[in-house]
Amino acid sequence: MDLTIRAVEPGEYAALGEIIAEAYLGDGLLDGPRDPYLHRLRAVGQRAAEAEVLVALDADGAVLGGVTYAAPGTPWRDIAGPDEAEFRMLAVAREGRGRGVGEALVRACVDRARSADGVVALVLSTQPAMLGAHRIYRRLGFVRTPERDWEPVPGLGLMTFRLELRAPS
Repeated sequence: MDLTIRAVEPGEYAALGEIIAEAYLGDGLLDGPRDPYLHRLRAVGQRAAEAEVLVALDADGAVLGGVTYAAPGTPWRDIAGPDEAEFRMLAVAREGRGRGVGEALVRACVDRARSADGVVALVLSTQPAMLGAHRIYRRLGFVRTPERDWEPVPGLGLMTFRLELRAPS
C-alpha cells in the first residue's frame, strides 16, 4: 500500500478527529456518543499545538488514521517518565484496517523517539480490548509493563507497554 505518514495539517484536523472518535465508538471503547472523552479524541488541533499529531494518508491523500506522539516535556503524556516519549490515541479508519496503517503509525513514533536526544524508551497505555494493537506492539518489540497499569477514571483499567530504545545515560 502506498502510504504517507507526516504531521497533520489544519485542514485535516476534523477528518482525523472523526476517524479517531468513530474508531473508539465503533470498537466499543467508550460509553456511547455522550462519553466525555470524545471531546478529547476530536481535539486534534489542540493536540497538534501541544504535541505532534501524525496522520496516515493513502495515495489519493485520504486520511486513514493518526496518532499523537508526545515527546518529553509535552502535556499529552500520561505515564511517561522524564526520559520517555509516549504515544496515544492511535486510530485507523475502517477502510484502512488490515493494510498496515496502524503499524506504520507506530513505527513513525518509534523512529521519532529513537532520534530524540535523551529518550531511552517509548511507552503507551491501551485498553485490554485493543487486541489488534497489542499484536502490533509485541511484533515491534514492546513489552508489557503491568506494574504501570492504571485507571484514568474508576473502572477503566489501562494496560501499559514499553519499548526500550537505549540504555539510560
